[in-house]
Amino acid sequence: MEGVSAVNIRIKFQKTGPLRFISHLDVMRYFQKVIRRAGIDICFSEGFSPHMIMSFAAPLGVGLTSEGEYVDIRVNTAPSSAEALARMNAVMAEGMTALSFRRLPDNSKNAMSIVAAADYEVRFREGREPAAGWERLFADFLAQPQILVRKETKKGVQEADIRPWIHACSVQDGVICMRVSTGSVHNLKPELLMQAFSAWAGAGTAPSPLLVHRVEIYADRGTGGEAEWISLEGLGEEIG
Repeated sequence: MEGVSAVNIRIKFQKTGPLRFISHLDVMRYFQKVIRRAGIDICFSEGFSPHMIMSFAAPLGVGLTSEGEYVDIRVNTAPSSAEALARMNAVMAEGMTALSFRRLPDNSKNAMSIVAAADYEVRFREGREPAAGWERLFADFLAQPQILVRKETKKGVQEADIRPWIHACSVQDGVICMRVSTGSVHNLKPELLMQAFSAWAGAGTAPSPLLVHRVEIYADRGTGGEAEWISLEGLGEEIG
């Protein structure tokens, strides 16, 4: 097998089951162990305290599940995508699975800096579903030209209009499917959107806690104000 020298790699992984309750810091430590045990030839930073060159995209909240998580690493040499996945999954715990291992262009930006949106599926817990007709209310809620919420920021609690941050939203068989802004510029958590709906529609309409599952994370390659969503996985290519 022919190696690939000094390249940027993007790993897509899923996080389910009991592992959804571990913190982002624990996920970082977990992946450091996985990389070592899988024998991935990762690059280290220079200086007195070298560390693995590793960057995660949009850390997932505790308690949420996902099939669309990403971590970028830089490696000295890389095996094929198939071999890397086999080696990593062989040392991963149940609930965490590496889904893809792709090479990125040399001039690519890290995942954290390009995140612009994410897809989520939101479900009500069994026995905690809202009263019949909530889907119509939800459609009316989304039809508003403005949705104001009180949002915590680094400057304190401020009022924000989250309607421009909702790029798509629909209900399918009782599951709320949404694409919302995510990242450092605008970040709309599904829980905040559902809280806003509950406050607008009346108490008991959107009971908590909810089951939130992240499906995918996107970069925006659009120009002129028109979004062109592409998954972070789609920015890389398989290594043969």
